[in-house]
Amino acid sequence: MTTEKIDKAVILAAGRGTRMRELTTDLPKPMIEVRGKPVLQYIVEGLRAAGVRKLLIIIGYRPEAVQQLFGDGSRYAIDIHYTTQITQDGTGRVVDLAKTFVAGAPFILAYGDILVDPANYKRVVDLPDAVEALISVTLGEDVSKGGAVFVNEQMELVDIQEKPEPGAATSPWYNAGLYAFRPSIFDFTAKLKPSARGEYELTDAIRELAQSGKKVQVLELAGEWADVRDPEILAKLNQL
Repeated sequence: MTTEKIDKAVILAAGRGTRMRELTTDLPKPMIEVRGKPVLQYIVEGLRAAGVRKLLIIIGYRPEAVQQLFGDGSRYAIDIHYTTQITQDGTGRVVDLAKTFVAGAPFILAYGDILVDPANYKRVVDLPDAVEALISVTLGEDVSKGGAVFVNEQMELVDIQEKPEPGAATSPWYNAGLYAFRPSIFDFTAKLKPSARGEYELTDAIRELAQSGKKVQVLELAGEWADVRDPEILAKLNQL
C-alpha cells in the first residue's frame, strides 16, 4: 500500500475557552501551560518531529500570546503562518480559512487544546492513497462532551455525531481531535448548514464525505490523551 507524506498542518487556536474562567483572561486556551509548557507548544513540537515543515495557526482571541511565542517558526525549525478567525461559528467554517495555505495538498488538522502522545503524529503524516481522510479516536471518554464515532469492522467511518445527548450514543469511540485530510474536505465544508447548536460542524462535513463513498479511516491513538477543556482536567494533568 503506497502512502503520501504530509508536510503541512493546521492548528485551530482561536478560542478563549470560557470554561477555563479566569485562566484565559489574558491567554487563549491553547496557551495554557501543562507541566510548564503551553499545550500549543507540545503540538507544534510533535508535528515538527513527525516531519511537518509548514504550519498554519488559526488565531482569534488574544492572538499576540501565540505570535510572540512562535513567531515565524524559525526557532522551531518550522515555517509558521497565521490567519485570524473573526467569527466563532464552529469548526466547519474555520477549516475553510486554511484553503489557500493548503494549496491543493493533503494536510493534518489538530485542535489546539488537545494533548496527544507525540508518537501519534508520526502515524498520521503517512496518508494511504486509498484513504480520503483520517480521523483519530480514543476510548474511555464521555462522548456527549465531544463526538461519538461509529465504525465498521475495517475501522472505517460509518457515522459521527457531535455532542450527542448523554446516553444516546451507542459507540464507545470518542473523536480525539487529530485528523488528516485531502483537499476534498473543502467541497463538504462549503455546503455546511448550521447544526442544532447553531454552529457549522466539521463533523457534519466528515460524515458527508464518508457517505459520498470516499474512505474515511479511523485510527485509535496510543498513549496519553487529554482534552484540556476545564480547570479540573488541567489540575489533574499538572499533578501527574
